[in-house]
Amino acid sequence: MGLFLSTYVNKIDRKGRVSLPAQFRNVLASKSAVENAQTVILFRSPNYACLEGFDIEMLEEIDRRLNNFDLFSSAQDSLATTIFGEAVQASVDTEGRIIIPEILLTHAKISESAAFVGLGRKFQIWNPASLDKRQDDARAIVKKDNLSIPRGAAS
Repeated sequence: MGLFLSTYVNKIDRKGRVSLPAQFRNVLASKSAVENAQTVILFRSPNYACLEGFDIEMLEEIDRRLNNFDLFSSAQDSLATTIFGEAVQASVDTEGRIIIPEILLTHAKISESAAFVGLGRKFQIWNPASLDKRQDDARAIVKKDNLSIPRGAAS
């Protein structure tokens, strides 16, 4: 499984098109057996002024996880509304670009440039100045709370 890694800042044109970083496109291409492998799913982050980005497989996993809630529970309904109700499928064109709808650009306060930050199985798209602050805040939280990666089950 490919992972979304690193940070890239790309210009946005007047039509809202921006190049998806080549490394991110390679992750999508590695899933070429999957239908819609050259599509990313974008929606407003429920936690930050940025966009969340996933491949279709990860979105399907989120759907499976939501099945752990009762179907008509408030928690399931709120999460599904926030994620699926606001999700946009952005196809990667032949030049490696996606179109980010204006409503999403406005939420993330993105205008001229977009900062793509890989977070493993997902990525986020930020206003570059806001991402700098978020990265500083994240480092401070890791240090203050002495965070470490938990041990996983042996595979």
